[in-house]
Order: sequence, then C-alpha cells, then structure tokens
Amino acid sequence: MTTDGISRRHALAGAATVGLGLPLLAACGGGDSTASDTASTAKPSAGPLTTTSDVEVGGGAVFADEKVVVTQPTEGDFKCFSAVCPHQGCLVASVDGGTINCTCHGSKFSIEDGSVENGPATTGLDEVAITVDGDSISVS
Repeated sequence: MTTDGISRRHALAGAATVGLGLPLLAACGGGDSTASDTASTAKPSAGPLTTTSDVEVGGGAVFADEKVVVTQPTEGDFKCFSAVCPHQGCLVASVDGGTINCTCHGSKFSIEDGSVENGPATTGLDEVAITVDGDSISVS
C-alpha cells in the first residue's frame, strides 16, 4: 500500500543506492597524490601525472598509485585508460609490444583504444580523460 509520495520500498531502495554510490563517488575525488607516492589510492593526482617525454611512442607507462595507464600510440597522440583489468580487478603491469599487459591472467589491451587484444578479459579498459598542456600530462 502506498500513499502520496514515495513507498517504503522505494525509500529503502533509494537509501541502498546512495549507500552503494557514495564509496564510488569518494573514489573519484581529487587528491594530492603523485606517481611517486607509495600509498595506493584510487584518486587522480591534483598536479601533473607525468610528462610527454616519459611516455614513449608506441608504448606507455603504468601509474599504479593513480590506477591509470598512459599510452602514446602515435607521436603526439596520448591516451589514458584505467589500469584495473576488467577480468578480475588486477592492475595491469606493463606496456610492451603495442599492448597494455595484465600479468595476472594474460589479458592484453590495445594502446590505441583499450580494447581487448587477448583474453581472458571480455571487455576493454575504460578510457580516462587527460589534459596535455605543453609537456605535462594530467588526469582531467
């Protein structure tokens, strides 16, 4: 039975949704961690993540603390993806041979668009927005 307004079931469902969503929102907040920090966080750094000269053409770099990987598929074209493998949540370990590599179970992802090159992962890496300003690369 419902009255004007929301039902008890809808109120409880809404509260549960908020309870699940808040930790996810907190993980997306900004912080002041950098690639050299040793504490593991899910927060992007407030300052520059890296420089363009630190990301080789046809390769990339994994930033474990920020849980992102930055690639440069072609000269001057920088991409950023989540470093969390969608297969079982391991962090990818390296960028080599034109792929982003997860050594937990062997998944490989394209440095161009994060798509699956080799399973067991069935979905690609999520793209992360970055800003390239001069020679600085920052998570947007």
